[in-house]
Amino acid sequence: MTQHVLFIVTNAATIGPKNRKTGFFFAEVAHPFEVLDKAGVAVEFASPAGGWTPYDAYDEADPAQKEFYESKAFRRLNRSRKLSEVDTADYDAILVPGGLGPMVDIARNAEVQKAIVRAWTTNKIVAAVCHGPCALLGVDIGDGKPFLEGKRVTAFSKREEYDYAREDVPYELEDALISEGADYASAPNWQANVLVDGRLITGQNPASAAPLAEHLLSALRAINLGSA
Repeated sequence: MTQHVLFIVTNAATIGPKNRKTGFFFAEVAHPFEVLDKAGVAVEFASPAGGWTPYDAYDEADPAQKEFYESKAFRRLNRSRKLSEVDTADYDAILVPGGLGPMVDIARNAEVQKAIVRAWTTNKIVAAVCHGPCALLGVDIGDGKPFLEGKRVTAFSKREEYDYAREDVPYELEDALISEGADYASAPNWQANVLVDGRLITGQNPASAAPLAEHLLSALRAINLGSA
């Protein structure tokens, strides 16, 4: 039985007081897509506004990125579905890629929060990488406490942000996650790091995108075995 994963991708093309060019970080879509697609998992794309999804840091020298850029999947991504018209219960998992764009239109977005709650309360897997875990901020599944409280998570660290985009981001993601009770942990700068806490899977940075997808794939296979 084919399994389905929904990528929730930013529509934001700029961020910060200097209008820094941004979008989704290309590797954080291309690498997970490669892992899932080769395993026969169907990937679909949604965004807050639907339609075009700007990207950042495309590297033509990376075979996975080049292949994705030239694929029909990339064309579908740029005609993404409007998130408010999607029911995340129809998927086996959702994945929020990073880049700086999510800090603009994914974080504390009511439709994104609704999508996460719907996925979580229907026993789906929720995954996010790099700045993508900003999607988890402010999420309330109705039990009277922050969704993040007591959950083991990682995301782009303060140390990494210091050398990357500190002047452009509205807040430190690491601090924001901790402020909502997350049990946050990070690896050294730019080193792959994935944390799995039940159905919640988070990755720290671009290097974590493919490993996160491998963990997601393992979780999806476990679901398949359980339903066989």
